[in-house]
Amino acid sequence: MQSRTKKLAILALFAALALGIYGLESLIPNPFPIPGIKLGLANIITLVVLRRFGVGEAALVLTVRILLSALLFGNGVTLLYSAAGGVLCLAIEFVINRFLSGKAIFVTAIFGALFHNAGQLVIAYFLTKVINVIVYTPYLGISAILTGLFTGLCAYYTLKLLPRIIRED
Repeated sequence: MQSRTKKLAILALFAALALGIYGLESLIPNPFPIPGIKLGLANIITLVVLRRFGVGEAALVLTVRILLSALLFGNGVTLLYSAAGGVLCLAIEFVINRFLSGKAIFVTAIFGALFHNAGQLVIAYFLTKVINVIVYTPYLGISAILTGLFTGLCAYYTLKLLPRIIRED
């Protein structure tokens, strides 16, 4: 069993890692003419924390990452997009992870990416009041499936290596 201090330190490291990954990914230009398409690599950390520690700890790491990334790399609008997408993503990942009994993390990640995009589309609609944002749905859906598969596989292999990196006392 981990002490509270050790657990908090590990979660802080995960939050810092997620923030660093998000920062690096923000430097990658979007090669597509569709706004909102990105790899979502910071979700690897959210998935790992969800599986390793639970939904409360994953929510904590996600919240820290969203707040700090908006402060360091974005603004209030990016905070809205990230928060809406992140909350929906984590909620569905929690449900799917439970439904699949912790198996097939790539499926969990795909649903997370789809719901993240749905949250961002809702925010885009409320900010612009333009219903035409719905035309992005099929493109964002395809990208969510591909990027969710990728991040899910990355999380799978990270979880396989994690016991060697973080030893339980």
